[in-house]
Amino acid sequence: MQTGFVLNYLRETITEHKAGYLVLIDPDQVSVSDCIESAHQAEEAGTDALLLGGSFLTTDLQPVAETLKKETRIPIILFPGDAMHLSPHADAILYLSLISGRNANFLIGEQVKAAPRLQQYDIEPIPTGYMLIDSGRPTSVGFMSGTTPLPRDKFDLAWAHALAAEYLGMKLVYLEAGSGAEYPVPDQMIAAVKEHISIPVLLGGGITTPEIAAQKVEAGADFIVTGTAIENSRSLTLMKQFADAVHG
Repeated sequence: MQTGFVLNYLRETITEHKAGYLVLIDPDQVSVSDCIESAHQAEEAGTDALLLGGSFLTTDLQPVAETLKKETRIPIILFPGDAMHLSPHADAILYLSLISGRNANFLIGEQVKAAPRLQQYDIEPIPTGYMLIDSGRPTSVGFMSGTTPLPRDKFDLAWAHALAAEYLGMKLVYLEAGSGAEYPVPDQMIAAVKEHISIPVLLGGGITTPEIAAQKVEAGADFIVTGTAIENSRSLTLMKQFADAVHG
């Protein structure tokens, strides 16, 4: 695939729509057949791309990624928890650096281990500043990374971290409340981050309804990511409602 193709596609999605809608498929949460069904539903619903991965995988990623690649036409973007969560069957990878934490392994260590395989696989890396935001309860990503989330009310900390990500050359910023979050990222924090940076903002965690998704887009999110809400419902109708709410 042409270098930069998926990143350009994401940028064009923002231009075409008010914002983009991404569905996260976690192979640990559903079976392979359910992953394929969710991918088909996502494509039919107007989802812009699929994220594939999770904080902690016990399932082999390869058969899921390979089948998704054959079965769907929308981009498949890896969302890795560490350097082991890679596959040559994806179109791109969110090359995450956990900039909200101070654990060097997730700032640069896992990225170094993954780099040779990414070059071998020839999939597009999209440098992404990953920021974990307090969601009212402990999350898998916080536990696995050994990092403390940014406080929900420290908007200046959030936008300063995001601005540093942009200055370091990262192409996206991902504000993450975590899987099964009690509360999503606050609107005021989204707006503060968006005010200070020029790169797209992805938002995930705690987005349980299309109404919340639309609210977060109004606050400034460029992409909305849903995972748990779709896993629990497995509803094509709900996916369409999310896509419509995000696209405006």
